[in-house]
Amino acid sequence: MSAQPDIMGDAGAPWDAAEALPRSGEAGGARVDHLVVLGLVQPGARVLDIGCGDGTLLALLRDRRGVDGRGIELSREGVNTCLARGLSVIQGDADTDLANYPDGAFDVVVLSQTIQATRNPRIVLEHLLRIGRQVIISFPNFGHWRVRAELAFRGRMPVTAMLPEAWYETQNIHHCTIRDFVGLCRVVGARIEKATALDARGHPMRFSMPWWVWNLIGAQGVFLLRRE
Repeated sequence: MSAQPDIMGDAGAPWDAAEALPRSGEAGGARVDHLVVLGLVQPGARVLDIGCGDGTLLALLRDRRGVDGRGIELSREGVNTCLARGLSVIQGDADTDLANYPDGAFDVVVLSQTIQATRNPRIVLEHLLRIGRQVIISFPNFGHWRVRAELAFRGRMPVTAMLPEAWYETQNIHHCTIRDFVGLCRVVGARIEKATALDARGHPMRFSMPWWVWNLIGAQGVFLLRRE
């Protein structure tokens, strides 16, 4: 089986996300995975951040890219925090409210560390591709070797840095691997423009690797998609 084409970019090689990160001292304390997303968004873009939490990523996009940003957040506490930061955020549910948005309403739609917590990931992804010209999705990789080892040797649902809650407390109901997500992209007709894997510390892998290696040692996946 061909190793690379599933997650190749237009340039014919996996995206080196490390090249897009700020130089030492310029990150300003921002999370590295947020900086990876930042590197994918064009200045001044119309952005919808779904499941935006306390607005950290949306504020970063506003401050660093000057985006026209909007957000959806399920928790009232998160919405209140976002509003206090001057962000335009409403309370909503990705599983039920995305159907209300018109086609092509945004340049970029972001779903960061949220798709695994939705009830219908396929339907959510289809809406994202309809609403935005581009879609950025990041998620924890359930195929990471630590997760596999926990299941194989201890016979228990894993608790890791990326999956910190016990199985009875987690909001994650649809765990997936990088390989699983690539398969879903095929099903919904999503073109993968760029993709990268992040290690357990949240740093991009700096070497070109076959997708199955990413699936084994990548703690997170970050994908830039467009409808074919």
